[in-house]
Amino acid sequence: MADTVLAAFLNTVEKRKDAPAARFKNAKGEWESVSWGKMGQDRLEVAAALVELGVKPKDRINVLANTSYKWMLADVGIQSAGATVVAIYQSNLPHEVEYIVNDSGGQMVIAENREQLDKLLKEKAKLSKVKKVIVMSDETDGTDWTMSWSDFVALGRAKLQDHQAELDARQKALTGDDVLCLIYTSGTTGMPKGVVLTQRNLGYEVEACAKIDLIRADDLELLFLPMAHSFARVLQCIWLGLGHEMAIDADLQAITANMGAVKPTIMASVPRIFEKVYAKVTAGGLEAPGIKGKLFKWALDVNDQYTQHMVDGRPVPFGLDLQLGLARKLVFSKVGERLGGIFGGRIRYFVSGGAPLSRKIAYFFANAGVTILEGYGLTETSAATCVNRPDRVKIGTVGPTVPGTEIKIAADGEILIKGPGVMREYWGKPEATKEVISADGWFSTGDIGVVDQDGYVKITDRKKDIIVTAGGKNVAPQNIENLLKASSPLISQVMIYGDKRKYLVAIITAEPDNVANWAKENGVSGDYKVICKSEKLRQTIQGIVDTGNAQLAQYESIKKFHILDKDFEIGDELTPTMKVKRKHASQKYIDILESMYDEKLVD
Repeated sequence: MADTVLAAFLNTVEKRKDAPAARFKNAKGEWESVSWGKMGQDRLEVAAALVELGVKPKDRINVLANTSYKWMLADVGIQSAGATVVAIYQSNLPHEVEYIVNDSGGQMVIAENREQLDKLLKEKAKLSKVKKVIVMSDETDGTDWTMSWSDFVALGRAKLQDHQAELDARQKALTGDDVLCLIYTSGTTGMPKGVVLTQRNLGYEVEACAKIDLIRADDLELLFLPMAHSFARVLQCIWLGLGHEMAIDADLQAITANMGAVKPTIMASVPRIFEKVYAKVTAGGLEAPGIKGKLFKWALDVNDQYTQHMVDGRPVPFGLDLQLGLARKLVFSKVGERLGGIFGGRIRYFVSGGAPLSRKIAYFFANAGVTILEGYGLTETSAATCVNRPDRVKIGTVGPTVPGTEIKIAADGEILIKGPGVMREYWGKPEATKEVISADGWFSTGDIGVVDQDGYVKITDRKKDIIVTAGGKNVAPQNIENLLKASSPLISQVMIYGDKRKYLVAIITAEPDNVANWAKENGVSGDYKVICKSEKLRQTIQGIVDTGNAQLAQYESIKKFHILDKDFEIGDELTPTMKVKRKHASQKYIDILESMYDEKLVD
């Protein structure tokens, strides 16, 4: 294995020069491809332009953009200049962008378009260290502070011969101990911290994933995840090291269309995408007229019963096993055919990470013949820490560790991780680093979990998210939230609240498309906000909550809920990977949450 990710990329360029490296959409919205050899040449022009503009080895360069081929080119170009990449989510607000640029000591920013440039312009007075902003879309403000991507690349092409020797020297000087990137945590509970990941950290992940045959050189992968997230970053490094083809498009609304167009063999996703597919498919099945709709509902009920037996660890009764076999033949096989068409017909499996996947949804897909490998990791552990294996999937777990990584469970149930993927430090925060990494190298994850006899890890909740009721009961909110989201296609998001209170309450949002169809069928008129405020929807959601409560202990049950007249949004209540910002959302809706408490109600 190469010492650095850049060296691994250069090996790939040499070995697979004429093979397709990336597929992306051009200005006309048409897919086009670029070879590894072309990508290897193009990144030299980026690197030469950076050197010409005064970038020194180890300088930090911020990339404020959606995932794209230009993002990848910028990244390997920055590495080739010996500098460090610092990604920023395109959904970040101007003050958040300013914080990350200044905290990381960014010397230059590569921004996606005018929208992102405007964020920098708004905070320009505070960005004194930033010498230049390169705009990928060529939409500059006409000043010397900004430069179009076209002019940037042209500069590099013109100066490449002048700087070739310098670039060669910088690349040879790069070692595994050098910083590959800073990835800022998504800030679900406060200001983000810069996680320092070295070339060796990510190089190890490439090697470990190759050992378990997770991705192969002949795979075609579809990537839409944001490159400011560690999940996407590790997938990118694996791609650079293994040399398979990557189709790249960040448009979340185009995922299914893109899958049909490029026909990937593998795709990684966050659970929210699977939840949306599940909601769409089940809504359509339940709305089918006559016997088809009744048969689909029966199959869902069978899936739910089967899931509950598996969750409880109880043997599946012979009769239920027979029903499941029949449901697979009559219903789930047809669902699988439909999903196969949606997914392009060649998918080997999906990889799910970033948040827990509902077991009901996981079993639904499994029964339909769709394999989802749930995995686990943190930014601080270079993302890929555990993952289910294609030949042995244990639904409800995140699989065993990747080769070379160790896990142990602390006395309080917290998961501790040790291995080559553990970060070097938090950028500029030595005390915060000492709080999470012990003297002997164990990283405290903040997650609660167990390890079974086969070494498969099960995550039960975030340690800091656990709610302790006034009665002293510990409640894992994510489990309840996932239960409700999987219970009905009408529900989009759920946030449980109730720390130190007598009972739990919830904020619930409705799935826009599905609730619109529900409204038509139930005689409810009006726009989304009007529908969400209707008594009929409240009664329907109450029934879903009551059904969910019946599966929970009394202290876990939801006593009251409020339906928002808007869905949660990325950049507001949701992180870019669609996890709820629990602290922020609780503060934002504190008046609604507190209004649901009545001292007459008790556990």
